[in-house]
Amino acid sequence: MANPEPIEVAHEQEARENLLPARMLNEYAYCPRLFHLEYVDQQFRHNSDTLDGRLIHRRVDHEKGVAPGPTELSKQDTIHARSVLLSDHELGAIARIDLLEGEDEKVVPVDYKRGKPPDIPEGAYEPERVQVCLQGLLLQRNGYSCDQGVLYFAEAQKRVPVLFTEILVQRTLELLAQARNAAKSGILPPPLVQSPKCGRCSLVSICLPDETNLLRSDLAPGALRPPAVAGNSDVRRLIPARDDGMPLYVQGYARSVGISGELLEIREKGKVIDRVKLLDVTQLCLFGNNQISAQALRELAMREIPIIHLSSGGWLVAVTTQPPHKNIELRKAQFAKSADLSYTLALSKAFVSGKIRNCRTFLRRNAHDVPKETLNRLVQWRGRADRCETMDQLLGCEGMAAREYFSHLPQMLKSRNGGNILFDFHSRNRRPPRDPVNALLSFLYSMLMKDTLSSATAVGMDPYLGFYHQSHYGRPALALDLMEEFRPLVADSVAIAMINNGEIQPFDFVSRAGATGLTETGRRHVLAAYERRMDTLITHPLFGYSISYRRVLEVQARLVSRCITGELERYIPFCTR
Repeated sequence: MANPEPIEVAHEQEARENLLPARMLNEYAYCPRLFHLEYVDQQFRHNSDTLDGRLIHRRVDHEKGVAPGPTELSKQDTIHARSVLLSDHELGAIARIDLLEGEDEKVVPVDYKRGKPPDIPEGAYEPERVQVCLQGLLLQRNGYSCDQGVLYFAEAQKRVPVLFTEILVQRTLELLAQARNAAKSGILPPPLVQSPKCGRCSLVSICLPDETNLLRSDLAPGALRPPAVAGNSDVRRLIPARDDGMPLYVQGYARSVGISGELLEIREKGKVIDRVKLLDVTQLCLFGNNQISAQALRELAMREIPIIHLSSGGWLVAVTTQPPHKNIELRKAQFAKSADLSYTLALSKAFVSGKIRNCRTFLRRNAHDVPKETLNRLVQWRGRADRCETMDQLLGCEGMAAREYFSHLPQMLKSRNGGNILFDFHSRNRRPPRDPVNALLSFLYSMLMKDTLSSATAVGMDPYLGFYHQSHYGRPALALDLMEEFRPLVADSVAIAMINNGEIQPFDFVSRAGATGLTETGRRHVLAAYERRMDTLITHPLFGYSISYRRVLEVQARLVSRCITGELERYIPFCTR
């Protein structure tokens, strides 16, 4: 369950005035953690239930009808007014009443609900009853005579009366005080444990209830719970396995992106060459000098779809989004933790350890005749990384492990033509890459980095303040941190597969003054292969359910944020078995 609409901008002023919206009392009674995420952290995400609720509320979201003041009422008055706003500073609450009815100098708040009323003696669950009761208390505080409310369930077209008994009033005031104190504390409440409520909550992919409970140290005294195995019954897959949409990449020269209704239009010299539904777009990636209209930019920003500006070669230039995420407390915690050298080292060791382990796994699975000594040395470098006492030591361990890994990367390449190697590789080089394999890797790392940057931004962290990667002007250090463990699993995997399957050819590259880059056609092939990889379902080694790599990036970013805020004791990187 979650509210049918995100908190309105106007409610920011209400929050400063210490007025709690009545619908947020509903959320607190339903789940204190949901209340905190939506009201305190200002996070929201739609699902089918919330969209259905918005549709039901469309009739009562606009002010209509006359609502006389309490001193103007007479027995002859019949009130039928929609969207009536009331508040009381002493009570510390505010409510927009869906429908206010009244006659004989008495008024009744009517609250619209989706679905059907539950088959219980009270006629409705407590969250709905205390919400309408708070509306009644606000009416009383404003001088109206009100002793009951009504819950209207749209699907059943049934009205359920709610009498404002002394017990219900006391319970409402008790929950109101608890909710206000919880909001002031700034502490994220723990998730519900194996609750059936979680399955219908629109914020479940933000909350991660089962995942957080599995990793919380206070549920396993003395240490974190051991990693889950595939099919672990303690962790339900409550989040979608993959996104419904995909990034939209616009290459070429002097193309523009406009909007027409619910469609994005890609135009060249004023002529529409392609159309894409807005619902199918999760990112808009513009290469080179391609442009976007102000109308399309505004619509994408309103839908929280990032616009990523890249150079013709794929280097990140800028990201256009809504104003920064409203969860300022998370960013404050991130800045505080980044100044803690011991914490920074601990988190950095997790990033590097995960990367080395995934490099070893990828090498073991794909390289021909890789020496056992090489695999053993990678295990040793990972162990040394876990025991490092300074950042310089950690940098040295990562560098040595990377040298070991890349020295055997040619053993994973199978593409040959008459005995001549089409794609030769001797060592990792960049800025600029000097051969096709390095050009391919650099481009894929750039694509992966823009996705980890999007994940960090969506979670509410500052992508430019990292832990392992030091912060420099214009460098998305946290995005680089998050991508470390995914370099071999996503980027290297795509590069090796494309070469070995013949999806990329030497003519897809262009060289100039010793630098090598992809042609437009080559980039198109690589982007298609990269998106297939990101959409691939994989079993999460900790939680045991299958989700896409793109979803994994978001889950891991949220786990990092929970470590930063202190809800989780340590970060466990994503490592394939």
